[in-house]
Amino acid sequence: MSLRRLECGFIPLIDSAPLVIARELGFAREEGLDLQLQAQPSWSAVRDKLALGRLDAAHLLAPVPIAMSMGLGGMALALDALSVLSMNGNVVGVSSRLARRMADAGAPGDFCSAAEIGRALIRVCDKPLTVGVPFPFSMHAELLYYWLGALGLKAPQDLIVRTVPPPQMAEAIEAGTIEAFCVGEPWGSVAVARGCAELILPGAAIWNFAPEKVLAVRKGWAEREIEATSGLMRAVWRAARWLGDSANVMTAAEIMSGADYLNLSSEMIERTLQGRLLVNASGEERVTPRFIEFFDGAATFPWRSQAVWIATRLARRNGLDLEEAAAVARGCFRPDLYRTCLDSAGADMPGASEKLEGALDMRSPVASSTGEMYLGPDLFFDGRVFDPIVISV
Repeated sequence: MSLRRLECGFIPLIDSAPLVIARELGFAREEGLDLQLQAQPSWSAVRDKLALGRLDAAHLLAPVPIAMSMGLGGMALALDALSVLSMNGNVVGVSSRLARRMADAGAPGDFCSAAEIGRALIRVCDKPLTVGVPFPFSMHAELLYYWLGALGLKAPQDLIVRTVPPPQMAEAIEAGTIEAFCVGEPWGSVAVARGCAELILPGAAIWNFAPEKVLAVRKGWAEREIEATSGLMRAVWRAARWLGDSANVMTAAEIMSGADYLNLSSEMIERTLQGRLLVNASGEERVTPRFIEFFDGAATFPWRSQAVWIATRLARRNGLDLEEAAAVARGCFRPDLYRTCLDSAGADMPGASEKLEGALDMRSPVASSTGEMYLGPDLFFDGRVFDPIVISV
């Protein structure tokens, strides 16, 4: 059988797993694809190579296609987010020195108390906090701004935000160029293992179900290459379903630990996939349910409401029109292509393409093509609910 070669860029992170599994377990080959995965040194490299046509598709930060489609970041090129590759999976960490100051200031031992931990962090910051994030347009940055801003810190004005590639986050903490970070696993755990940082919060404690990475292509590519697009989306969806089975965690960790991917111990990766995080050098472990999600709760579906949430936050910070930003975001996340390409795979489709974000405090049934879909919980830590239709306030 002749295979269609596809070049796909990724960053070595646990949330690249759907692409890795699609290749390594043969899902892509079964869809007629020779899926070539190219590890990249930074998110800017992934973005630029996708924009210039050196990549067909990419594992990309969820806000990047939206920001680029809005003309932000110096590269105005419309991208499509075909599906979501992962929900959650980030950690917030601080230097060991700052962790001691927070403990002295009364920071709680509860790993998921976002409000109390945030207040303790703000109390010990007598100067602007220097924070590392993997890219300016990222959920890492959005979660930090939302979290600290809701607690009274002017964000990002009262933060010094530095871009640090995920594999270099531990080095940046050790060198003192940053005092805190928000990064995707396993790179927060690597900083802990090196004895230079402590984890204080999972990203899921800020927003229970935040879109983290997406499968992105250039605008128009999917329609021109609909057969390849359908095959790629089916392969990745099948890989996500496989990853959603807890019986496969050990095998997934072994595959992801390989030299072509994370090149780290499978034990560390397995702990992360299970939401079992070592938070300090003493070996204290904290368990976070749904720390990272690949499949359950319609995790792969590109909700336009989540795109609008991202776009309106970007628009407010950059002085752009909210309605125009929302319209761009709706055109960027592509539930229409998702429905077209995954119908033949038997994917359960939600009845709507937008929803209230932050409204579900428990797992709840919703209308879907099979009637078997459950969503939530998806709360924001401060109890706000985002309505994608009412965005002017």
